[in-house]
Amino acid sequence: MFILGVILFLLGFFLHITILTIIGVILLVIGAVLFLLGAVGRPVAGRRHYW
Repeated sequence: MFILGVILFLLGFFLHITILTIIGVILLVIGAVLFLLGAVGRPVAGRRHYW
């Protein structure tokens, strides 16, 4: 999810498509939060690791 967020953010930024930029930022934030929760060992949605 994090990588998809980066790709959409960059596409939206370089192509000047606002909705792609917004969706990219949202996916970046969600992906970062899920990654951090999984990295500290906290179960995410019932799973010990998120990937």
